[in-house]
Amino acid sequence: MADTVLYEVSDGLATITLNRPEAMNALNVAAKVALRDAVRSAADDDAVRAVLLTAAGDRAFCVGQDLKEHIGLLAADRASGSGQTMSTVREHYNPIVKAIAGARKPVVAAVNGVAAGAGFGFALAADYRIVADTAAFNTSFAGVALTADSGISWTLPRVIGPGRATDLLLFPRSIPAREAYELGIANRLVPSAELRAEAEKVARALAEGPTVAYAALKESVAFGLSHSLEEALEKEDELQTRAGSSEDHAIAVQAFVNKEKPKYLGR
Repeated sequence: MADTVLYEVSDGLATITLNRPEAMNALNVAAKVALRDAVRSAADDDAVRAVLLTAAGDRAFCVGQDLKEHIGLLAADRASGSGQTMSTVREHYNPIVKAIAGARKPVVAAVNGVAAGAGFGFALAADYRIVADTAAFNTSFAGVALTADSGISWTLPRVIGPGRATDLLLFPRSIPAREAYELGIANRLVPSAELRAEAEKVARALAEGPTVAYAALKESVAFGLSHSLEEALEKEDELQTRAGSSEDHAIAVQAFVNKEKPKYLGR
């Protein structure tokens, strides 16, 4: 049986690939465990300076929960009274989203096809989304009588606003790639045939960049979304002090003076 998630590190870039194309990269238990472990490994590895999250095949990025497996697990729950099936949010989805959003390095999602449910949530947790022109997004949850998970109740309103987010959650529908770009869900829209090359180009550029500064930028944006201006200014002072004491900052300043391209070390 092929690995449900592939993990590779090369020149500071960790590439995580959902690998169930025959099931539209739906998340069975094995895939959720493997993805959780992979994103945690990438987040915790100091040798990794950027992460590329992508998927095999050309039909789907990830359609969320594997409902074929899920229905069997629900039946087992009813028979045993254990109620374990829905613990997947706590055991799998939450740790995955925390690792993606909280990684002290940039995470790029290359969305090659349908991103639905948790797949949509994982893409939103990334810092930058490069989307194929054949891709589409769907919240999906209400369509199977469930509420939001995988962080989408937090990320989607911040990306497109609470009114539009509520509309898409209450009335799930397919959001074509062009509309996703216009809404701000996609940061960059590219032809399907060019997706992988463009995503790798962007992710590798980030892997060669000032990692400490990128981490501070991620932290400052997340902090600013839920704090006052005064608190945000204090946080900027704290984070700029950290970035200013990094080796990369010294390298950048010297390179600027020398009119050279900086070669960052990621520290």
